[in-house]
Amino acid sequence: MMDREEHLYEVFENLIRIKNECSCNIFSECGLSDMTVKQIAYLKAIDEQGEVTFSRLAEITRNSKPTITEMINKFVRMECVYRERCPDDGRILYIRLTDKGQKIAKAEHNALRRVIEQMIDSLDEHETDLLIEILQKVG
Repeated sequence: MMDREEHLYEVFENLIRIKNECSCNIFSECGLSDMTVKQIAYLKAIDEQGEVTFSRLAEITRNSKPTITEMINKFVRMECVYRERCPDDGRILYIRLTDKGQKIAKAEHNALRRVIEQMIDSLDEHETDLLIEILQKVG
């Protein structure tokens, strides 16, 4: 018989696999199945900042401005971001996410939501409450 630790490992491995499949499905829906973890992190940073300039994104990601410019050009070609001039100072360019970019930036969050929905659909109310109680003890 399998010991508890190994059984928990398999259960969590399965949950992670389901979440990864959901993430892959979201990326496929966007036509971007080959996004790198780093690219996703940059899109998340843009999403979290709201109004972010090239300089600020370089600072946040600890990259040079030329590296950021190259990355943003790639994202523009991928239709994930666009540039917008500041209405008060035309010299300032903001980096904005397109709908596609927002969907990618939020993919991990949305994938986790899909996993939770599957769990809720599989469990009754008591089991769901019990799962929440158990997970709160370890988190």
